[in-house]
Amino acid sequence: MDAVGNDSEYAGALRAGLVVRLREQGALSDDRVAAAFEHVPRHVFVPDVSVETAYADDVVLMKQNDAGVAISSVSQPSIVALMLQQAGIEPGHKVLEIGSGGYNAALLWELAEPGGEVTTIDIDPDVTARASATLQAAGYDEVKVATTDGIEGWKPGAPYDRIIVTVTANDLTPAWLEQLATDGRIVVPLRVRGQTRSLALDLQADGSLRSRSSVICGFVELQGAGAAHERVVRVAGEDVVLRIDADQAIDQPALDGAGFVRWTRVLMDREEPYCQLDLWLASVFEEYCVLRASRAAVRKRLVRPALRWGGAAVVREGTLAYLTAQPGPKRNLMEIGVRAHGPAAVLLAEEVAEQVRVWDAVRRGKPDPVFLVHPAGTTDLPAGPHFRTKNSVVTLIWTP
Repeated sequence: MDAVGNDSEYAGALRAGLVVRLREQGALSDDRVAAAFEHVPRHVFVPDVSVETAYADDVVLMKQNDAGVAISSVSQPSIVALMLQQAGIEPGHKVLEIGSGGYNAALLWELAEPGGEVTTIDIDPDVTARASATLQAAGYDEVKVATTDGIEGWKPGAPYDRIIVTVTANDLTPAWLEQLATDGRIVVPLRVRGQTRSLALDLQADGSLRSRSSVICGFVELQGAGAAHERVVRVAGEDVVLRIDADQAIDQPALDGAGFVRWTRVLMDREEPYCQLDLWLASVFEEYCVLRASRAAVRKRLVRPALRWGGAAVVREGTLAYLTAQPGPKRNLMEIGVRAHGPAAVLLAEEVAEQVRVWDAVRRGKPDPVFLVHPAGTTDLPAGPHFRTKNSVVTLIWTP
């Protein structure tokens, strides 16, 4: 399929350059996905930015709500590439995209053709109107666009071989599973304890889902009836807050001076991500949450988190413990520690520090756990930490 008008040799060269960059950074390895990226004119779907910006590896914000929170965007190409590869779309597949924008739907069409179908839905009529217009302008008028709440899926086109969710979800709704074909797969950015990972989940014979891959990511939040934003516990006004999930109940702790610190002798590179360590701690401590700190709070040394903005924390009976750091033996290294405040500061700091050392010894550098998703109310669950939502139970399996 050729883009109608709106294309140029220069835009084509920028697309080719984007593909090269995505391959170099390891986000893109599938040749069919690469071919789709080279063909779909992303600049048509983001007409309000320059063509150079359109082919940068960056998200393009399309709409904000009255509070200035992003509610619609065209996702970062590297994340799009990773999710498309997770989906494993083949010619002839019927695909549903939840969270529309146009660009991703065009890529899905390229992968599902010949013989496939693509439907893209969104709750916001402005978003679906823009998607329809840009898909038509780019030559993808056969993509079906519908305005509906994403948690309901789109029953008229079911069953789907693949469902791709392009907004952060806190749960997997019954409609998504009901509309998934036998042996189907859903790719969804699922948030568990403040961390969002794109999970490729395969439908199992017993109706559960099992992950085949996970990729750390970030998306705008699901809107509508399925929205379930994190709750906030204020520790020091707006300067220090704890973000918790809907199923958690955490008392407000107090900050008492410098607190108690236990160093772990675990060294991390300054550029090394904390995401797997955070997930390990979340799977060990039911009271895990995410500490967020303002620049003023860090500057005043009210808190001293390992990351400038905050990070992993545990709250138990009025005691707060969170990850901190100090310079290591080399310039690029930091030693991880645990700083705690409250009546059981020493005990909780020791406990969290020990789990940092366990992670370092047995999990660091190894794959993420397998995510299993069962319907809420399932009683015969596998061993492992369980995270419960309205419709689902998410179980983490840390393989040996």
